[in-house]
Amino acid sequence: MTMPLLEVEGLVKHFVRRRPLRSTVVVHAVNDISFTVDEGESFGLVGESGSGKTTAARCILRLTTPTAGEIRFDGEPIRSMSRQQLRRLRRTVQPVFQDPYASLNPRLPVGESVAEPLVVHRIGTAASRQARVEELLDQVGLDRSHLRRRPDELSGGQRQRIALARALALGPRLVVLDEPVPALDASVGAQIVNLLMRLQRDLGLALLFITHDLRLVRHMTTRVAVMRAGRIVETAATQAVFAAPRHPYTRTLLAAADLASRRGQVDPGEHRPDDGDTPLREVAVGHWARV
Repeated sequence: MTMPLLEVEGLVKHFVRRRPLRSTVVVHAVNDISFTVDEGESFGLVGESGSGKTTAARCILRLTTPTAGEIRFDGEPIRSMSRQQLRRLRRTVQPVFQDPYASLNPRLPVGESVAEPLVVHRIGTAASRQARVEELLDQVGLDRSHLRRRPDELSGGQRQRIALARALALGPRLVVLDEPVPALDASVGAQIVNLLMRLQRDLGLALLFITHDLRLVRHMTTRVAVMRAGRIVETAATQAVFAAPRHPYTRTLLAAADLASRRGQVDPGEHRPDDGDTPLREVAVGHWARV
């Protein structure tokens, strides 16, 4: 059996909030979630704001330290990695964040921003880095005239393409995309989705989508996990979740997005349970839900 590229097992992340003259509050942002992403697969982690999906992504990227659980990339646990090992990991796992303007240095020409990972990792000569940057711009559908522009001279869609080019600079195997299209209008968002599909096909990338956008998940992913209040409440092949959702929360999300099938429509009297003590169980082959 082929080893998954990314394995998340029992991931927990708690935040402690200390309030003056009040009791300490522990926020259970991510509470015992597990999933895998295979080489070249497109996987969706979906839920409303506050469900814990972005915190899970930050743990995977080692931008925050998990409270408990294990994360393995290509079989290697990342929680115990040294600084040097993490540096190597960052060449193979790259993020693309929701706001491309915030993630780009406003004072740098975009050509320098795209080249920055190559400089940081001391890859190539100045000439070879320049050639790589031009190749990357071509891959994301931008011409060389953009090299000397600054982020504030670009549209939202162009900035997101630059963010993608920079993420691809080191030749990653996994790209983690945190809400990659919601700030864009529908037509530009569709162009970015089509670009992602082409890049995944051409480069063999694994993509992990962190999103509340169910239409994006339906279009782009082969498997999906639905998060609610820090837990995964349902996970299966994307087609199965959309055709026959089993958890009430999943059905509510699909109905709100007008994507529920007749079989998956919400019963107005249906109770949305507290899933704390309800384990995931296999309700169909490869389809797990807290029901």
